[in-house]
Amino acid sequence: MKTRIVIIILVLLAAGAGLWYFLLHKEEKPLILETEFPRYGYISKSVTATGTVEPVDTVSVGTQVSGTIQNIYTDFNAKVHKGQLIAELDKSLFLAAVDQYKANLAQAKAAEIYQKSTFDRQQTLYNTGAISKADYENAQNQYLAAKATVASVQAQLDGATKNLQYASIHSPVDGVVMTRNVSVGQTVAASFNTPTLFIIAKDISKMQVQAAVSEADIGDVRIGERVTFTVDAYPDISFTGTVNQVRLEPVTTANVVTYSTMVTAPNADLKLKPGMTANIFIFTKEVDSAMLITSKSIKFKPDASLAKQYKLIPDTAGEHEVAVETRRNAVNPLSPPRHHHDSSSREIDSAPVTGTPAFVWVKYGDSLVEKKITTGLNNDTRVQVLSGLAVTDEIVNGVEVAAKGQKSAGAERSPFMPTRRRSNSRPSGNAGGSGGSNGGGGRPSGGGGGGR
Repeated sequence: MKTRIVIIILVLLAAGAGLWYFLLHKEEKPLILETEFPRYGYISKSVTATGTVEPVDTVSVGTQVSGTIQNIYTDFNAKVHKGQLIAELDKSLFLAAVDQYKANLAQAKAAEIYQKSTFDRQQTLYNTGAISKADYENAQNQYLAAKATVASVQAQLDGATKNLQYASIHSPVDGVVMTRNVSVGQTVAASFNTPTLFIIAKDISKMQVQAAVSEADIGDVRIGERVTFTVDAYPDISFTGTVNQVRLEPVTTANVVTYSTMVTAPNADLKLKPGMTANIFIFTKEVDSAMLITSKSIKFKPDASLAKQYKLIPDTAGEHEVAVETRRNAVNPLSPPRHHHDSSSREIDSAPVTGTPAFVWVKYGDSLVEKKITTGLNNDTRVQVLSGLAVTDEIVNGVEVAAKGQKSAGAERSPFMPTRRRSNSRPSGNAGGSGGSNGGGGRPSGGGGGGR
């Protein structure tokens, strides 16, 4: 009896142990490290803004005389040349004024001839003492008055002739007609303000973009910086330009202060049209062939669970609060070998490179070692490394739990990280946001359009 009770108790204990093992016990799964290797590529810092496309130079064509539009010889989008007749006013009144002054001039000249003859005769008589000096001076005065009348009427004739010429409106420049504000039969009055008849753009193959840059970003914008922008009409085409002017006059709209920044934009294929809205990226800093790592690498911190699988070796210096290091006119010891450095590689910003200290964890076999590095540009996706790493360092940027039956070996590299390439081709970087940066294997280029 006692033996049966003991057997029953043992069976119940075994059943309870089995139930606990299969139902309540959770097998501890191994952790898989996500790692990466530093690589060289392009990174940039950019400022975003919006603006309007407009011609570099426009001319408003008006009229200096009043009248009725009789003929128009051009229209919207028409190409015109300097001196080309583009419109005419009704010339009937101007021709009548010219004829009137011509008749007055002929009359004045006849009077001048008569007074000159009289003066010459009176002068001869005065020299012989036949007339008094008063008669002589009277004849002289009438002759000089007739001479002055001729000059006055001649000036009036010249003015009437000029007004007649103003009735024919010519293009002052070579260009394209952007606006036509008048039609045949319309009366224009030039008494107070010169009316604008046409607006002509000198050269639409060279456009400019007037960008509104916020006061928070204007401090980084300099003349000569590279610009890319898109327009709604061609969303897949990236146009390029250059900053050529930062105007000091602020513009305040809804308590937001912006500064007009002028960007030159080639428009050889004439895709850019005046008035288009441009979404602009101004690259304030660009670095080619920079050593790059992902930004999550400097955010990674190992926890206690990793200590069961790996030996954690913290930074021996222990200086987590390090002053910002400034490198002035120094050669980057981590720059790639000369044969890897593209001839177009350059750092656009001439200001000294300022480094920011950070820490990463590097995997050496079954050990994780903390390393202090110096970082440069950071776009929250990739970070430029100035010092502290080599391309052979395997950097930990994350941890994931292995699925059942999955081996931890061979899965320590993130599947999203690019594999090593045999060629020197580099993927293009993407434009960043305001105050942000770009990271990638290659410098972004214009996709086409006027900026190609």
